[in-house]
Amino acid sequence: MNTIVKLPIPAKKARAEYIEVEPNVCLHVTDGGEGRPIVLIPGWPLSDEMYEYQYNDLINNNFRVIGITLRGFGKSDKPYGKYDYDVHALDIKMVLNILKIEDAVLGGFSMGGAIAIRVAAGDSGARISKLALFGAAAPIWTKRDDFPYNLPTSAVDELIELNHTDRPKLLSDFGKIFSATETSLNEGIASWLNSINISASSYATAQCLIALRDTDLRKDLAKIKIPTLILHGKKDKICSYDLAEQMKAGIAGSHLIPFEKSGHSLFLEETKKFNTELIRFATK
Repeated sequence: MNTIVKLPIPAKKARAEYIEVEPNVCLHVTDGGEGRPIVLIPGWPLSDEMYEYQYNDLINNNFRVIGITLRGFGKSDKPYGKYDYDVHALDIKMVLNILKIEDAVLGGFSMGGAIAIRVAAGDSGARISKLALFGAAAPIWTKRDDFPYNLPTSAVDELIELNHTDRPKLLSDFGKIFSATETSLNEGIASWLNSINISASSYATAQCLIALRDTDLRKDLAKIKIPTLILHGKKDKICSYDLAEQMKAGIAGSHLIPFEKSGHSLFLEETKKFNTELIRFATK
């Protein structure tokens, strides 16, 4: 009597978790789901792990979600060299090209939002068809004579110095102002975020603070012609709500949604609203 042997159903081909953007530099990528791609860029000094509570909702709503950790952070390679917005933008474009991404919604948080603006300003609709900004550190993170918003440059200089002398304290101080109040996020979530932050390169942490301090994206805003959604916490102490209003004024046709209960961590403080608004925007 012949025995019929049932072979196991093969799993779908795994997607690359690391993508080489230049010789000896690979970025960590979370890539899951099927459908229209939503590409998410984390903020300083986080990694793509910060979007843990967005990934499942996006995948379950028939999107392909791609989280890209910037060089110098998380599980990405940490080379010495330049860490300005142009370098990060080129890295993201390389990932999009390698993955052959089209018609994507590009989303970025904090510094990741600023970098997303630089990417979108130079994309001309080739890979990206919509832009979403979450508590973005734009158009400028620090005050100028003609830009009286957010932090003085001296405050960022102090952060850079603290990074060189006591990086754990820098991250602890940052955590205390990350949300609307020090207790807006529970102890477990706060500890989880800190574990991501501490994995960053000290060199990259400082270099990106320099980029945040010095980069002016006002000309980039005027180049963006794609639909743009701005989500921003009204109680944000890191990227003040004034910045959201400046982005809305600078990006033609953009739509601003305030998060009344949130500080900088709107994606965790009002997760359901955050995910709902992002899915609604990406579905249109």
